[in-house]
Amino acid sequence: MAKVFEATVTAPVNIAVIKYWGKRDAALILPTNSSLSVTLSQDHLSTRTTIRAAPEFTGDRLWLNGVEESIAASKRLINSITTARKLRAALEQQDADAAPLSTWGLHICSENNFPTAAGLASSASGYAALVSALGALFELPQSASDLSRVARVGSGSACRSMFGGFVAWQAGISDDGSDSQAVQVADRQHWPELQALVLVVSDQKKTVSSTAGMQTTVDTSQLFAERVRTVVPQRMEAMQKAIAERDFAAFAEITMRDSNQFHAVCLDTYPPISYMNDTSRAIAGIVHAFNTAVGRVAAAYTYDAGPNAVIYALKDDMRDIVELFTHCFPRPDAVLPETFYANSFAVFDSPDAAGTRITNPNVAQLAQTAGKFPAGSVRRFIHTEVGDGPRVLPASQSLLDAAGMPKHVRE
Repeated sequence: MAKVFEATVTAPVNIAVIKYWGKRDAALILPTNSSLSVTLSQDHLSTRTTIRAAPEFTGDRLWLNGVEESIAASKRLINSITTARKLRAALEQQDADAAPLSTWGLHICSENNFPTAAGLASSASGYAALVSALGALFELPQSASDLSRVARVGSGSACRSMFGGFVAWQAGISDDGSDSQAVQVADRQHWPELQALVLVVSDQKKTVSSTAGMQTTVDTSQLFAERVRTVVPQRMEAMQKAIAERDFAAFAEITMRDSNQFHAVCLDTYPPISYMNDTSRAIAGIVHAFNTAVGRVAAAYTYDAGPNAVIYALKDDMRDIVELFTHCFPRPDAVLPETFYANSFAVFDSPDAAGTRITNPNVAQLAQTAGKFPAGSVRRFIHTEVGDGPRVLPASQSLLDAAGMPKHVRE
């Protein structure tokens, strides 16, 4: 039997606490400022990608969530694949016995276990999975930071998903992008108590893409220049200190202030861009009220380019937060309890108990004040924690069948 050249990996979602917004070079995806993110657990949010190379494949093909997509239509996708192929070709030139994988067609199959293009960093995990799979398939010797530059030319924030834990994307200063890469600030074990609750307000595609939105901001926002020049450098330093010291109060305040400023810059764009909606703003208000109710900064919200909220908190406080928000934003009858809140951390006796109990009297009083929003205002909750970087999976987890075609196809 002929050898099968294939690799399957999963890659994580990352949620920035210091936001990336704006490019100094759109072609190379070089950012105007550095950024910093938390990698979330792949047990709850991930992209799985299988890539097979074979001489009989007549060209490169891509299937995303069971639907074939055009590779030719995406310059970024072509750039990532082409860059990885060049690295493989260099290896083949040094080893006459190496299979000429760089010249063979590729079949790429990718699946997300969360909504695509809904403000949940799907492009980041997607391109990180693509590049990690290409790296494994081509047996590339480059480091994760080196490969993060390959992921960056696909999707800027994807470079941060090449690592677990806490990750900085260094903006760099070189025109060729050789110093614009991701580095790990701390691994997942550094602060294992930190957890995240994702509130999916909408799983619909954004009306203004991040790519289009950030370029308009660069061109028109007066606030943006000040953010890049002074605010972000100071916050990058302060955030790395907060993470090193596991200082949640500092981490939380910086996270919320940076999220607020990011969305203020979007509103200062002309014409203005508004990614948050009324439910998003209500969630932010409840977070501040929660911190007041418990007498300290115990929760932090952040929003990327979309209405979905991510709330960070330490493990000991997350139970109160889950109880509060599942009460205020109840499950619609049409949604299964395990879909609405999977109860992965056993906050409730069972998933169908979500929203039925608030243990802390101060939080219960807050819940009465906040009231209940219409069922379905939050479509589902994803409770997760700090996670690791890309994982190489065994052949049994392949998304392709024996012929190199997707196992799961949607009409």
